Amino acid sequence: MVGIREVVDPQERRRLWNALQPQECLFDLWSVRECFARRFGSEPHFLVAERDGKAVGLLALSRTADGGAFACYPGETWRGESWLEQNRIPAESPSVAEALLARAPGATHLRYLADGTLPSERIRPDETDYVFFPERCGFDFEVYRSTLSARTRRQTAEETGRLEAAGVEFRRDRFADLDALFGMNLASFGDASYFRDPRFQASFEDLADVLRSSGMLRLTTVLVGGRIAAVDIGGVFRDGYTLLAGGTAPEFPGVAKLINLHHIRRACAERLRFADFLSGDFGWKERFRLTRRPLFRIDLAAAIGE
Repeated sequence: MVGIREVVDPQERRRLWNALQPQECLFDLWSVRECFARRFGSEPHFLVAERDGKAVGLLALSRTADGGAFACYPGETWRGESWLEQNRIPAESPSVAEALLARAPGATHLRYLADGTLPSERIRPDETDYVFFPERCGFDFEVYRSTLSARTRRQTAEETGRLEAAGVEFRRDRFADLDALFGMNLASFGDASYFRDPRFQASFEDLADVLRSSGMLRLTTVLVGGRIAAVDIGGVFRDGYTLLAGGTAPEFPGVAKLINLHHIRRACAERLRFADFLSGDFGWKERFRLTRRPLFRIDLAAAIGE
């Protein structure tokens, strides 16, 4: 029989997370989640499922930063929505996951859940993740490029060709370029930029520090004619590349295509397992033949037992 209990000790929460999370991508890392937990200050609520003294499942929740419902730890939100993806309910079976959900402390909204031991009767489709798998093209960028439509290849070549004629340079891991990323993102999206929230910007600054200190940071800057035209931040963990955020300057049309193709080319050259461009098509991911990977959500109006 499975027993469920709340985990109140912070050190035990961390230990259980590290023991039960699969550690497959950047979002599985406790150190990554802590960057957001520290800045948003959300109240954690962890439930562990145990059988014969052994942990067999974990539901890691936080009350959202606005004090409303519970969400996946660490409860960071932007305009009422979670941001971190590839969330999980690690459990030995869907029935254990269901037992954990039955003890949810109140209204709970779990977004961007990765497939796994989720109870099928509770999940609903969420947004779609877009991923590039280099092995599927034999780690050959030209083979990948040949899969694009003739129109996409032609348009991309025209746009990137104009930039290359002005002189393109790629710069890696210059930490000071993070400020340019924030500035360009804010200029492009205005109030819709999550960097408008100082907690998000501070979380990303902390995250960049964590990734740099652990050797996982990928900060990619495109210079056109010596001027910063685009900056992307991502991280590589266990040969999986996760793109996290970016910014582009509007006076360099086509630079977003240029930097994204650079990421794909680099993933091939380094023989990575994947390059995850996160959810949302944004008008290019389908055309660039990225693989669709479904994400799921679970919404509980209140504690199931109420």
